[in-house]
Amino acid sequence: MTRIKILDGGLGTSLETDFGVKFSSHATPLWSSHLLVSDNETLLRCQSSFGRVPVDVLLTATYQVSIQGFADTRTEQNPEGVPRAAIPGYIATAISIAERAKAEHAQVALSVGPYGACMIPSQEYSGRYDAAHDSGEALEAWHRERLGLFGEAVRGAASSSSRIGFVALETLPRVDEIAAVRRAIASVDGLRDVPYWVSALFPGDAETLPDGSSVEAAVRAMLDPGVGPVRPWGVGINCTKMWKLDSLLRKYEGTIAKIVEEGLIDEWPALVLYPDGTNGEVYNTETQKWEAPVDGLGENQVPWETQLADVVRQTQRRGSWPEILVGGCCMASHKSIANLRATLLTESS
Repeated sequence: MTRIKILDGGLGTSLETDFGVKFSSHATPLWSSHLLVSDNETLLRCQSSFGRVPVDVLLTATYQVSIQGFADTRTEQNPEGVPRAAIPGYIATAISIAERAKAEHAQVALSVGPYGACMIPSQEYSGRYDAAHDSGEALEAWHRERLGLFGEAVRGAASSSSRIGFVALETLPRVDEIAAVRRAIASVDGLRDVPYWVSALFPGDAETLPDGSSVEAAVRAMLDPGVGPVRPWGVGINCTKMWKLDSLLRKYEGTIAKIVEEGLIDEWPALVLYPDGTNGEVYNTETQKWEAPVDGLGENQVPWETQLADVVRQTQRRGSWPEILVGGCCMASHKSIANLRATLLTESS
């Protein structure tokens, strides 16, 4: 039987909804990572709400960490921006906060978003990048430098490496970026030996990445040993609407079955699944708000956790994945994750 573990939910949206934190691209270009600079205690309280669920894996507040994001972050201590040399210390703080917030049995995962998440406005839903970062080679160089900061943080703190269970390379909108991060992480001391997962998003109505690539192309970029020397522990889907999951997962499974049959890999990876926790709302990158669709939100909808648990159980019954790590992305609160855990545990009892 496929093992099921619980991942946390949407950190940034939880900070906004439950703790009154306000974010904007220009004032807080690091988004939830801004609290590493400004308000560690609120960040700890928010992450602890997920830790108490309890979740099995807790993501760090580092999704939008970047050299430019810190340079654009003005504080009293750093009125001209936070320098590069200080960034590994803030990443170490993120690890420490996640460690304090999680349950005793849980693991910490370093959250690493795509280049598009660090643009203003963010472009992970579109994959449309500026000319300087619009190729696999340029993205690999950018990710290698950025992941180097994470490597410095892990190597610099005596106990950090033992506290990191995973690296989450998430919300990737382009096939060339999937390949780029796989090559980049293999080059970073302190990270290359840590299990990692790669997850993509499928916005809109089509079953394609934002760059137009097919599911098969995405999954092959995630797993083909010819793409990168270190194979991921898991592959997955995040920041995607619930109604698309079943069909997407079947395409994932069909592609992986082909890759195994071709002899490129000899065993299946884990599945990591954390869709949007919305009721149909869509994030507008211009207004920086979640907005209801034109035809309104559906009434009497099946609860989010019930829908997701149903998808997980169907996937589990097909029996291909050795392990499923499931949680939520944007708008999935600690209450949503607690309900998901209770639903899955009730069904399995």
